[in-house]
Amino acid sequence: MRIDYTNEPYLNLSNPDDRQKMQSAIDFVGKNLGHHYPIIIDGKPVETEEKIISYNPSKKDEVIGTCAKGTKELAEKAINTAYKTFKTWSRIPGKVRARYLYRAAAIMRRRKLELSAWMVYEEGKNWIEAIADTAEAIDFLDYYGRVMEKMDGPISIPTIPGEENNYWQIPLGVGIIIPPWNFPLAILAGMTTAAIVTGNTVVLKPASISTVIGAKFMEVMHEAGIPDGVINFLPGPGGEVGDYLVDHPLTRFISFTGSMEVGKRINERAAKVNEGQIWLKRVVAEMGGKDTQIIDADYHDLEYVADQTIAAAFGFQGQKCSACSRLIIVGDKQHDILVEKLVSKAKAIKMGDVRDGDNWLGPVSSTQAFKTISEYIEIGRGEGKLVAGGKYDDSKGYFIEPTIIDDVDPQARISQEEIFGPVLAIFRARDFNHALEIANNTIYGLTGAVFSDNGDNIERCRHEFHVGNMYINRKCTGALVGGQPFGGFNMSGTDSKAGSAEYLSLFMQCKTTSERLDSDLFARFLKMK
Repeated sequence: MRIDYTNEPYLNLSNPDDRQKMQSAIDFVGKNLGHHYPIIIDGKPVETEEKIISYNPSKKDEVIGTCAKGTKELAEKAINTAYKTFKTWSRIPGKVRARYLYRAAAIMRRRKLELSAWMVYEEGKNWIEAIADTAEAIDFLDYYGRVMEKMDGPISIPTIPGEENNYWQIPLGVGIIIPPWNFPLAILAGMTTAAIVTGNTVVLKPASISTVIGAKFMEVMHEAGIPDGVINFLPGPGGEVGDYLVDHPLTRFISFTGSMEVGKRINERAAKVNEGQIWLKRVVAEMGGKDTQIIDADYHDLEYVADQTIAAAFGFQGQKCSACSRLIIVGDKQHDILVEKLVSKAKAIKMGDVRDGDNWLGPVSSTQAFKTISEYIEIGRGEGKLVAGGKYDDSKGYFIEPTIIDDVDPQARISQEEIFGPVLAIFRARDFNHALEIANNTIYGLTGAVFSDNGDNIERCRHEFHVGNMYINRKCTGALVGGQPFGGFNMSGTDSKAGSAEYLSLFMQCKTTSERLDSDLFARFLKMK
């Protein structure tokens, strides 16, 4: 009997034994860098002349691995394979499909520290962020499997005399999965397995800077016994391979997590009905945020607020769509005390190569990210008062200090544009009304938090703070699968909620069958019921 769902526990890195286990995983991966990983179509490896090279952002000349680079021709092969496989995979009962996810989750548990270590190397995650990423991937597999078991079979509907009526959900078809680099195992696994457990087949195009961990996911699914052609692994450039897959007439849906600009582009392209296409494509998109924490004038524990804000703003170098990039403080007294605490804590953060478990702040992801974030820091110098950080260095890796800019105008660029790095903008609010006005003045609506001892203000935030995930007296990052369905409003995406039962319905469509029964047959039918 399967036990009730619970979130996967993290490793306790304050325990010397657990810390040594993680160090052993770091050492193991360090001895296994530089391998090559093929494209996988119909369960078979495919090689190409051109390669995607994955580098360590902590040590930018160190190669983590290489991967075959997809082409339009291989995209055509992959999507036709998925289309052919859909005819058989879609007929397998949901309870059976769920068991593949359970097996994959068990394999991930066995390889938890190794998979986490790969993300330390390839994405620059510190130890606990990497372990949390793997734990979330396991959560998605376990949770979606359980949800699918409950959804399997007909949905209860009223009886109509003289007829047998059935109503149930069926899979959509072939999906394109385009996950982000920042949660290269958790979000990739969640997006992919939500689609396949509901009976669809997919072409998985991982982000180019996280292809190795994508290949490791494919190893897990292969070991779990997933049939050939259900998941087709096709790394490649978005402008060539991604556009081709999105436009293809056999594509039924696109599941995307990434920037607003790319999400808008996908949505626009998917809206066009191409030659040979017989459906309107469905887009499930999560597109980032400009997330805000409000600190009320009466809140009693500013030390706690400072710790929560540092974690939310600078965890994984601020490279989370849920990261706190805006802090609104009500009242000058609260502002001055809290800013002093934040500056002190930011300056105490240990930054460096995250293979060293003592380093909490690692590198940003790439040359492009380093360039973009450093440019925003220079913009911020002219839009507010730089009170912490502001320095950056890419001589060895892509390192940017945790940066705090105070007294920012709510309409400033660093207030409105997603930076996706370790940069926190601070605002003064005259009162709580003003704080809510600032909080809601962006085009995004993903996460938000309020720290308050005022019950009326808390209730106002529940209803008036327009974000998909609203947190009260805790930081705005760290949603857990199942208990905190995740996804936002406005330009943060299509209002999907990853980690919820409803999320699986986005990859399905409803069908009704009605059969007229003669009187004798209907009487027997009612007796059987």
